Amino acid sequence: MDNLENEIRDTNKGMTSIVKTIVRYVMGIIVIFGAYIVLYGHLTPGGGFAGGVILASAYVILTLAFGRELALGKMSNTAASVLDNLGALAFIVIGILGFTAGAFFLNFLAKGEQFRLFSAGIIPLCNIAIGIKVTASLFAIFIALSIFGRFIYQMTDVEESGGEE
Repeated sequence: MDNLENEIRDTNKGMTSIVKTIVRYVMGIIVIFGAYIVLYGHLTPGGGFAGGVILASAYVILTLAFGRELALGKMSNTAASVLDNLGALAFIVIGILGFTAGAFFLNFLAKGEQFRLFSAGIIPLCNIAIGIKVTASLFAIFIALSIFGRFIYQMTDVEESGGEE
């Protein structure tokens, strides 16, 4: 708790303490809502992509409020790459398992009762795999663009100053 209080009060990184406090409270709501959209995407509008975008937005606002170092401490570039690849691999494995049952992405799981979480066969599994992939991919893209944007900004400053720093 003491470390978090220090992060909130540190004005050198990220935004003001008001924004950091609000983000701290809103993060849990965003993550729960994103997980809900991923898990119940076969019953309600949403699914893996929409839920993944919502989950990635939680990491984006964490990065904007607290700075890149704290966000990379929660999910590093390597972890984002591994999760991205695992999500794609899980999606392909689900499709291949369906192929072994007769056709690519054939529903090989028993159907349950209507309007229950486990009622759609492989669709919730596909939504989870896509949600993991989209979350990790969008976070990695955001981090890469923030690093690249800072590099372009520095290069523009060097060119405007005549090549002298």
